[in-house]
Amino acid sequence: MLHLYNTLTRKKEPFKPRVKGLVKVFTCGPSIYQRPHIGNYRTFTYEDILVRYLGHLGHRVERSIILTDVEDKAISEAAKKKGRVDKITDEIAKRFFRECGDLGIGLPDPVPRASTAIDAAVELIRRLMKKGHAYEHNGNIYFDPLKFPGFGKLFRLDMSAWPKKKVCFSRDTYNGRRWNRGDFILWHGYREGDTISWDTPIGKGRPAWNIQDPAVIFKHLGEQIDINCGGIDNIYRHHDYNIAVMESATGKEFARYYLHGEHLVVEGKTMSKSRGNILYPDDVTGGKIGARHLRFYLFYRHYRKKLNYTNEAFVKSVKLLDDFRSAANKLLAPLKGASAASSRREDPGAELLRRFEAEMNDDLSAGRAFDALFQTVRTLTKQREAGELSPEDITSVRKSLEKIDVVLGVIF
Repeated sequence: MLHLYNTLTRKKEPFKPRVKGLVKVFTCGPSIYQRPHIGNYRTFTYEDILVRYLGHLGHRVERSIILTDVEDKAISEAAKKKGRVDKITDEIAKRFFRECGDLGIGLPDPVPRASTAIDAAVELIRRLMKKGHAYEHNGNIYFDPLKFPGFGKLFRLDMSAWPKKKVCFSRDTYNGRRWNRGDFILWHGYREGDTISWDTPIGKGRPAWNIQDPAVIFKHLGEQIDINCGGIDNIYRHHDYNIAVMESATGKEFARYYLHGEHLVVEGKTMSKSRGNILYPDDVTGGKIGARHLRFYLFYRHYRKKLNYTNEAFVKSVKLLDDFRSAANKLLAPLKGASAASSRREDPGAELLRRFEAEMNDDLSAGRAFDALFQTVRTLTKQREAGELSPEDITSVRKSLEKIDVVLGVIF
């Protein structure tokens, strides 16, 4: 059985979907005012492997991922470049789709933008206001965390220190791993000169970032999901905001499992413009190395462990994958001459699948699964050389590796 580390409970748990055979997954997508870097793609890669592996186990997966296109930062970036928000976000979205294709990261159809779920955002806000969880102040609409019992339960926030005096936090996002001890914004009321707004039943304005994920989830997946994924930064504020909004609006448990991927750093340092060390996929591959090598590098270290990118480590990773591919090709080459019947007790293809699934079922340990495959391929190659494998064995191995590669996406 698949076991996943659930941030909500801080332990590995057997995975059981609400509806047998159906898994609903929401994964945080990029804010498309700027290019996603390889740290972002590390998150998207582990989420892709999760979705693919759930499919491998026989589940039907309904997944949604959001493109955040109307937050404060996008508007600010457009103003700085003296351009239109939609033009900037369109260009970044196209690049994102292209790079996901190169990296073998599957995406659902459609991939909604926040700006396409205004109706759902308004509906959620209306429900929250009717129930007393949200209120209007100076044209904006805010959520009061004190009205939601259990606020901060994902982070395990100590609410005893929450100030009684009301403070409204009006920006979409705030830098750093800290909590804004006050009410968070759901709706930016229209101000003279605003370049983006909608006329709605709750007034003219635009949805704040804190309502955008819930709106897309509500519109495309419904009131409840099984798994909510993202990067480790989302443990601070963002995912607890999602929980508070969804559970306050619906009165139902929002998600059962929360997965969070650790940071990727470069030479031991966090990527930042000030350091000049932000790396994008083409910076790493340089047009000479396949993007699937980068995919392999991004998932080989467990998604919950910090990954330190160095050129030396990446080169070693490239060699490891190339060595595996070479060994697999040697094992799968057609047998020449007469071949005796297999002397093996276990189908070698079934053995490959068993070892792969044993590691993957332990919280998506894709790197360990790859190592187990490589070890098994080496053993099978020796057995082939000793004349112990039949053509049927080789066919079985190929079929199993093809099934496995639907999940890993780096073998063939």
